[in-house]
Amino acid sequence: MRTHVLAVDPDPAVRQLLELNLTRAGHRVDLCPDAESAHAALDDGPPDMLLLEWDLPGQSGAALIRRLRAQARTCELPIIMVSARSGEHDTILALESGADDYLTKPFNPRELLARMQAVLRRRVPHVSADAVQMAGLRLDPHTQRVVAGTRQVALGPVEFRLLNFLMHHPERVHTRSQLLDQVWGRHAVLDERTVDAHVGRLRHALQPSGHQEHIETVRGAGYRFVAWT
Repeated sequence: MRTHVLAVDPDPAVRQLLELNLTRAGHRVDLCPDAESAHAALDDGPPDMLLLEWDLPGQSGAALIRRLRAQARTCELPIIMVSARSGEHDTILALESGADDYLTKPFNPRELLARMQAVLRRRVPHVSADAVQMAGLRLDPHTQRVVAGTRQVALGPVEFRLLNFLMHHPERVHTRSQLLDQVWGRHAVLDERTVDAHVGRLRHALQPSGHQEHIETVRGAGYRFVAWT
């Protein structure tokens, strides 16, 4: 799977390591040391994959992700944060900011390549193609739109697939592992906390219309979509 990768890291040794391993794997690699140069590279044309460190000169990696997710041109860009920050809180914040995956340094190059392949595979949605309507929500995979009453709900691609799956299986409880398989794909190399982060983002998007309560947490089990609250 040959891809164009933009790697953003202030450490020259890390950039060299990334370039060496990614090039060996057959990928085309561009390198940037900071957020400003990354912005310039992205303006020339989005890559297939973005790898970036959290702690960058100027704008942080998390802030850069949020900015990219807010732009139509880069809202679906696959992003993996490869960072020296190893705390659980950092991982959750990165995922909540819009990262598709999080890998801590030092990292195994083979694991990075496996995670890249898993994220790229997930760009093909594993969701039903049928429109569904319940609880005042209408979701249409053909137009990629979710409408609550007369209000359109803005969702990222992962949150759209997650809501699609839950609405097509209402009232059923799905474990985090099952959601990873059904929404992200069976080859996903992700921690189950990824599901929690994206459920949180989905609820936030549904909050203005009051539909966040339809995404119910079942303690010790997982999540489900409830048609009535």
